[in-house]
Amino acid sequence: MAKSKYEYVKAFEQHPTLLPNTFLVVRIDGRGFHHLSSRYNFEKPNDRRALDLMNAAATGVLKELPDVVLAYGISDEYSFVFDRSSELFDRRESKILTTVVSTFTSYYIYLWPSFFHDRALSSPMPSFDGRVVLYPSVQNMRDYLSWRQADCHINNLYNTTFWALVQKGDMGTTEAEEALKGTVASQKHELLFSRFGINYNDEPEQFKKGSVLFRDYGIPSTGATDNMTAEHYGEEREISKKRKEKERKRRSKAEIELQFVDIIRDHFWEAHPWLLTDG
Repeated sequence: MAKSKYEYVKAFEQHPTLLPNTFLVVRIDGRGFHHLSSRYNFEKPNDRRALDLMNAAATGVLKELPDVVLAYGISDEYSFVFDRSSELFDRRESKILTTVVSTFTSYYIYLWPSFFHDRALSSPMPSFDGRVVLYPSVQNMRDYLSWRQADCHINNLYNTTFWALVQKGDMGTTEAEEALKGTVASQKHELLFSRFGINYNDEPEQFKKGSVLFRDYGIPSTGATDNMTAEHYGEEREISKKRKEKERKRRSKAEIELQFVDIIRDHFWEAHPWLLTDG
């Protein structure tokens, strides 16, 4: 193939790759969603339609990228966890990040009318930014997800109390902020119940715990080759490659489940051991 004299500029391109055998997380965040939520009059403290739209867009990402085994979402944020053996795009960071962000954004805009049929989008359109973080162990990965769910609880309790003071307590936003300054969780619970009759424990689990999307395909099956040596199949590397492709196909066909559950304690992980493995 003929080349132009200008092709030398390709040498300036950089393609940083991510460390192998690590859990890969792409976390996306809405850009300017404080203004967007006001512009489209989202309900406070939580707009279920907006959260359901985020979940629908995230489901689109899982359907298109089988290497994503689990995703966790709160507010205008979503974290996508890739299987540690993933070799998507040869683990090129920019390709993985831009693919997740663009796929999520396109689904979010495409599905908007299904959730906000009475509020047409207009410029500036919703957009998201993202980052990639690597975690070397299952414990690190679980601690990351625990951190995000703990943040969900802390933020939702504060927002529920804040907006109760504003909407039901006739306070201004500055006055409500001052009233909550320095309060701990138990005081917020007491304030909600004593002043407004709100038992925080009865609030929807989706608001308190966030959204967990995962592939429900059971324990990975390695098939009849498990008890056979590499000599029967050539290089051990080739066997591993075939198994990875087999698991990838199983993931792509698996049902995608949406739950609003505790992922800090062990129960969820004991019930779904195939999601995070050290292998």
